[in-house]
Amino acid sequence: MQDDNELNDQDRPPEEFTGDVDAAERLAATEAELAATKDKLLRALAEHENLRKRAQRERDEAGKYAAANFARDMLNVSDNLSRALASAPAENLDEPTRNLLMGVAATERELQAALERHGIKRLDPQGERFDHNFHQAMFEVENSGQPPGTVVQVLQPGYVIHDRLLRPAMVGVAKG
Repeated sequence: MQDDNELNDQDRPPEEFTGDVDAAERLAATEAELAATKDKLLRALAEHENLRKRAQRERDEAGKYAAANFARDMLNVSDNLSRALASAPAENLDEPTRNLLMGVAATERELQAALERHGIKRLDPQGERFDHNFHQAMFEVENSGQPPGTVVQVLQPGYVIHDRLLRPAMVGVAKG
């Protein structure tokens, strides 16, 4: 004979049997919902962290490269000062003209120093190997006595701001 505590599933009243199954199903459903919610939370936290890092990187770059457009405009001023100095004769100058040229040279040096203080560097690649990332070949020079692909003439210096190119150097390259 069976004891009351030892009733098998067939002898149990139907409401107890269905109650246990319903509770197990609800528990499984709740655990699945909890796992899904936890996964969504972790994904949202990861997305938030990625967004924060991207915003920080964009802020840093904006501060670093904010002067790029202004610097491009100033490069023309620097070029004009250099051209003015290059076009002046070196000898037989009267005192006022010599003083004027000294003032233009001092202005050019100060402009270059100001550009350097803000991370803008001049590229003067004379004698260097041609690099399409920083140089723009305008022509090739035959019989230059230099190895092929070497910059033999600089028509216009290039400039970089930190690690970005502002303007490529316009160059003549030795032909093989």
